[in-house]
Amino acid sequence: MQRAKFVRYLYWNTGFDLFMNFEMNGMKLLIIDDERSIRNSLKEILMDEGYDVDVAEDGLKGCEMAEKEKYNAIFCDIKMPQMDGLEVLGRLNEEGIDSAVIMISGHGDIDTAVECIKKGAFDFIQKPLDLNRILITIKNATDKVSLVKETRMLKKKVYGQEMIGESEAIQHIREMIDKVAPTDARVLITGSNGTGKELVARSLHQKSNRSSMPYVEVNCAAIPSELIESELFGHEKGAFTSAIKQHKGKFEQADGGTLFLDEIGDMSLAAQAKVLRVLQEKKLSRVGSDKDITVDVRVLAATNKNLKEEIEKGNFREDLYHRLSVIVIKVPTLDERKSDIPLLVKYFIDQICSETGMSYREIEPDAMTLLVGKTWTGNIRELRNVVERLLILSGSSITAQDVKDYVL
Repeated sequence: MQRAKFVRYLYWNTGFDLFMNFEMNGMKLLIIDDERSIRNSLKEILMDEGYDVDVAEDGLKGCEMAEKEKYNAIFCDIKMPQMDGLEVLGRLNEEGIDSAVIMISGHGDIDTAVECIKKGAFDFIQKPLDLNRILITIKNATDKVSLVKETRMLKKKVYGQEMIGESEAIQHIREMIDKVAPTDARVLITGSNGTGKELVARSLHQKSNRSSMPYVEVNCAAIPSELIESELFGHEKGAFTSAIKQHKGKFEQADGGTLFLDEIGDMSLAAQAKVLRVLQEKKLSRVGSDKDITVDVRVLAATNKNLKEEIEKGNFREDLYHRLSVIVIKVPTLDERKSDIPLLVKYFIDQICSETGMSYREIEPDAMTLLVGKTWTGNIRELRNVVERLLILSGSSITAQDVKDYVL
């Protein structure tokens, strides 16, 4: 402690106020080093600077700690018995650990440093360690991790969550997406509410050649029938009473990209006829105009209805159905992929805790068994809501009794 205070005193009295600018509250670090004197000295120095610090005496224990606890940054020695630093780095990468890994060594050279960076290390610092360099590296590393997390969050808001699961049904959908996405084929996505049809549509766009172009969603069930044509095809100023200016419709907004027509089974027959024309001729005309506008749009559609039954009832055009269903992807219900529930539960726990700042909680095996055995009429949407409810209402862990009290 005295050494750290002396070093800080020295910097302050030479006019160096770097330490005043660091935001250290709540930052957690891990030091992995087989030399007790080094890991304990570094721990004392960093704790005196305001960091929360854990230590591990070997690579295996360090990996286990990093998999259980979330660290802003990890200092890892290279030369260690049993599992060396590069092996630790490889395992952390395999496990998807977000922490910035800073390699330290007293035997380093340029080749070693380059190899560490190539394998994903944030930085390489030679011993003896310099406090100034360490603190700057921590600041830069944690800033980078924060930017990566923010970017990931923004992508999720724009494109949605990833498809979680390893069941045969989900593997089949992934294979279909990989085959179909690079083409311009129209896709009809079917399935019950809450199964994740939107995720399939977004994945098709992200993996397509149009991924850099607009992705536009339209919920056909949420738009009144008298407004759907204006929403899809646009209108000219004065076309109707409230048309105070020209408006480009969703087809024009998605030009060059992808248009996702969600709940297309609820679209009016008049709008269906116009959509069919756009698909056939790649042209549209705005409401209140007879001028044709050429558009290049890939159309994806989704519905929770049986469109063949809707065709028999006269509610859906058969010719439009055949235009839309070049490829049909059926998304399974959650009850049809129960083996994915444990993965989904753990994913939602991580996601909700990360987004809301709630403390992470484990779910006990008996509680998971009850969730797997439950009937999920609301599918994945219902499961996420249940997980959030359990996180809010449970104690230090999610127990079987919590599931019985708040879910079943």
